[in-house]
Amino acid sequence: MAMTGEPKITVVIPTMNEEEAIGQVMNEVNTALKGMDYEVMIVDTNSKDKTREIAASKGAKIIDEPRRGYGRAYKTGFKEARGIFIATLDADCTYPASDIPKFVKMLEAENLDFISGDRLSTLGKDVMNFKHRLGNWMLRVAMNTLFRMKVADSQTGMWVFRRSILPKLNLTSDQMALSEEIKVEAAKHFKFKEVPIKYTPRVGEVKLNTWKDGFDNMMFLFSKKNGKASKAEGEKF
Repeated sequence: MAMTGEPKITVVIPTMNEEEAIGQVMNEVNTALKGMDYEVMIVDTNSKDKTREIAASKGAKIIDEPRRGYGRAYKTGFKEARGIFIATLDADCTYPASDIPKFVKMLEAENLDFISGDRLSTLGKDVMNFKHRLGNWMLRVAMNTLFRMKVADSQTGMWVFRRSILPKLNLTSDQMALSEEIKVEAAKHFKFKEVPIKYTPRVGEVKLNTWKDGFDNMMFLFSKKNGKASKAEGEKF
């Protein structure tokens, strides 16, 4: 990792027992960003395996976050990030780290603030089961209807954006719903664009609880639309 003061890119990756895949994810990030000024932050929630050791051996900075929650991990990582741009990935090899440089160039060339990777427009038949496809469709329709948006993928976890926009995003969710909340906030206040990405099957244990997480995300959308979530005090960056 070439580092000269403030890095250009911070890659934030939440982890919890991801030893099967984190090494490959780190290799992909390091290859994609070779020669650039960047940092990788692993926000780890009490992993009991070798996740932390593997990631650190490949150059990642490890941040302890004992509080559970997908959103909580990301908000902790965002606070620590120093890059001009922030990129997010899951630790299971599902998202293409190789697209990060392309997205950063797109942000600069098109004067954009936030790019969201669209998994669903090019999704392969065997990558996502029917329950997950149905859940994604229902949440997408709900989000687009409630917030008058036209997103193709409301739940994707790959985003690349300018760190400078964080203070104006009211991020209240500590759970999976942060994925949809950050898109609502970014599209409302900034120049937002979706770009298709290749989504691949997960490596390692599946942690998503399809029905519970889907129901919680749906309830969050209604809560935010009704002002309850948006009036809550979001994270300060």
